[in-house]
Amino acid sequence: MLAVIQRVSQASVTIDGQIKGQINLGFLVLLGITHTDTRDDIEWLSKKIVGMRIFSDDEGKLNLDLKAVAGNILLISQFTLHASTKKGNRPSFIEAARPDVAIPLYKQMIQQLSADLGQPIQTGEFGADMKVALLNDGPVTIIIDSKNRI
Repeated sequence: MLAVIQRVSQASVTIDGQIKGQINLGFLVLLGITHTDTRDDIEWLSKKIVGMRIFSDDEGKLNLDLKAVAGNILLISQFTLHASTKKGNRPSFIEAARPDVAIPLYKQMIQQLSADLGQPIQTGEFGADMKVALLNDGPVTIIIDSKNRI
């Protein structure tokens, strides 16, 4: 499972001209699910995301997590994170999980992030054509791969 975490001062996702989810201070998380991901990946990654200390404290050091700044999460599924670009110029998405595998894992991640954060999170819609807007704060962008824990 891949996550691209962007620290934002605001972010939103629009589907068919309607805002589906929006946050102010927090994380925009782009989530890529592969066919080998499990509940263990969800639990580990969720704790990493919620515990990520990338907000500035009073001394300007990146030392605070989402809870400390009363932040929120906007979670967007993004199969293109698993694109392979090794051959040619047309990416291959063979490593991205098919919807029958990915949708249940995406729903479990929503539940896990909400539980770990202690509040409901905002989301996009799996498989929809989404327009994502954000104001990256910093900019701060972190990439986490649940298969690369060591």
